Amino acid sequence: QVQLVESGGGLVQAGGSLRLSCAASGIRFSDNAVAWYRQAPGKQREPVASIARFTLTSYADSAKGRFIISRDNAKNMVYLQMNSLKPEDTAVYYCNVRDLWGQGTLVTVSS
Repeated sequence: QVQLVESGGGLVQAGGSLRLSCAASGIRFSDNAVAWYRQAPGKQREPVASIARFTLTSYADSAKGRFIISRDNAKNMVYLQMNSLKPEDTAVYYCNVRDLWGQGTLVTVSS
């Protein structure tokens, strides 16, 4: 069964950091581009960061300089290191590969 599972969300104060993890079963991250999206309450889901098959990364303007996406091919994991978090980063964060989505992990940043 192909599945993506996110973890690592939680409550953090503004200025803090979190590292989100995405684990995959039935699909290899090393063979695919992987992206992180987020959806804040009342808003549309938006891309945050992506990592291509050959490690080329891209970031939304809101994430540049603060977030880092990385991949561990040996563990078949993708991470999103989030630093200098802001209240506006509060959202459910989703891992995405092709048309596959995880269940999301909630990040809440308090002011």
